[in-house]
Amino acid sequence: MNELNLGKDTASYVETSIKDGVLTVMMNRPKKLNGWTMEMMDAFKEAFVKAEKSDAVNVIIFTAAGGYFSAGVNLGGTIKLMHPKSLHKLIVNHNQELFEAFLNCTKPILVAVNGPAIGASVTSATLCNGIIASENATFSTPFSALGITPEGCSSIHFSRLMGEQNAQRMLGAEGWKPTAAEAYSVGLIQKVVPHEQLLDEANKIAKDWIDQGVKREFLAGSQLEELKTVNATESVELADAFLDAAFLKEQSRFLWSKKKRGPSVMFFSLWLLRPLWGRLI
Repeated sequence: MNELNLGKDTASYVETSIKDGVLTVMMNRPKKLNGWTMEMMDAFKEAFVKAEKSDAVNVIIFTAAGGYFSAGVNLGGTIKLMHPKSLHKLIVNHNQELFEAFLNCTKPILVAVNGPAIGASVTSATLCNGIIASENATFSTPFSALGITPEGCSSIHFSRLMGEQNAQRMLGAEGWKPTAAEAYSVGLIQKVVPHEQLLDEANKIAKDWIDQGVKREFLAGSQLEELKTVNATESVELADAFLDAAFLKEQSRFLWSKKKRGPSVMFFSLWLLRPLWGRLI
């Protein structure tokens, strides 16, 4: 069994292994719920890029260690104080590049969800060839509760996958968080397996894909160029929402409740000074 040659820092966030043409990229910060810090995102993006260039890789399995798939993007660890125009541009570029890492990957990707998945870890998974989930998995996209707009092409892609009503249940005020069985029943994911069988089943599917010559494609008939256009539009709308006063205040409150004092104070400062710098965006 081989590994991708990743940088030392990258390798501390993800583990990789290659066997019989299948590359497994495993997020490996279980104590941090595999949250998407800048370092974590850089790590799996590097793995995808190197997989693109490797003749030894035919299919990618994207999964995680521990009881959580991912708690989603760690906002306190990604947003920094800077000029409003620069911050707006940073958010746009950061969000667009995150999902383009999945969209632009030309190797088929199977996501194996081992536990709760939140936010961008859910929407990005739907941009892959398929999703297999442990019976312990749940899927949450709490954008409405956070006061932000949909991302990861979910504004159009969710309704194609599971119908408009179910898409709005997840994306809207209800904040529906389906279990693996529920996600399967509405078409969000393609298979549910016992938890201890997840990686074995994922590897079987990946090997079948190799035998069948499966190419990189998108679920529900979505096409790459359309998804990239939607991602670009959503990224601007998301940056607008992130710099809205209501969101900044709520993030400060939430982070303070989690005893993350530094990020909380940063968001509070942004909220407090919003009337002054808002005109500079």
